[in-house]
Amino acid sequence: MNGRVLVVRQDNLGDVLLAGPAVRAVAAHADSVVMLAGPRGAAAADLLPGVDRVVTRCAPWIDPEPPPVREAAMHELVQTFRGIGAGTAVVFTSFHQSALPLALLLRMAGVERIAAISDDYPGSLLDVRHRVEGDPPEPERALSLARAAGFHLPAGDDGRLAVRRPLPDVTALVGEPGYVVVHPAASVPAREWPMFRCREAVAELAASGRRVVVTGAPAEKELTAHVAGHDGIDLGGRTTLPELAAVLDGASAVVAPNTGPAHLAAAVGTPVVSLFAPVVSAARWAPYGVPRVVLGEQLAPCRGTRARTCPVPGHPCLTLVTPQEVVAAVGEVTS
Repeated sequence: MNGRVLVVRQDNLGDVLLAGPAVRAVAAHADSVVMLAGPRGAAAADLLPGVDRVVTRCAPWIDPEPPPVREAAMHELVQTFRGIGAGTAVVFTSFHQSALPLALLLRMAGVERIAAISDDYPGSLLDVRHRVEGDPPEPERALSLARAAGFHLPAGDDGRLAVRRPLPDVTALVGEPGYVVVHPAASVPAREWPMFRCREAVAELAASGRRVVVTGAPAEKELTAHVAGHDGIDLGGRTTLPELAAVLDGASAVVAPNTGPAHLAAAVGTPVVSLFAPVVSAARWAPYGVPRVVLGEQLAPCRGTRARTCPVPGHPCLTLVTPQEVVAAVGEVTS
């Protein structure tokens, strides 16, 4: 065993969920696992099997709305790492993020062994400098780092996404299982299916005989109310993350853009109709390990730009996806 190990993923909840298989690989060979998460992903870290404790800190080199880098905050991070007392740290990042700022702070805190993916020369900041070829799905990319650091999935673990169980009872919110969830929102506008299309899809799904549940965060209540209309059950702002996981677990399919709840659906084993804007790679970021249909023009001019707001007038890569296509895709993933 490797004593206490610190695992790190400091961005959004979907990113944290995608690191889950790699975290389980670490946990299989450690006495305990502490996960360092950012404020946007900490609730997902609490759901990951294998995590014994979650520490929440914002990384200015990771967060999309970063606070200033202040000396006092960096010293506080170093003291946090010393207090955790991990001998090994495995730092998971996306391809466009650098693990090296955090590796420097970990080294200052006396962490003996640090592993991360790094194309940049790390000097003595990393003990395991891993590189990844090609464009593998994000869970497989993270698992490759875990293996390079000496952590392998245990026998019987299929490497899919997962959450802690049991999940809460949400029967009072949604009734019996078998409904379709429509989750309209994403963290950035470039990834969202237009609101009017979402509302049309709810109506089309209901007309096809499906019960429809619309989900969203508290800040998205106006959106979910509009999308649900008279045909769907509006759960906007009414669930915690574990309750949302339970709602998704009871669904026969989930319709969602490239957003955390799509990965949460995959983590509970529910098929996903993914309305995927190609601003990032679907090969890497589409829902993993469950039946899925990816809709959206993947060769659109915005592909690979990582744009937060669509640079093409009319947002055609997703606007041209019709509600009838979504209904057909739901039928495909549930057949």
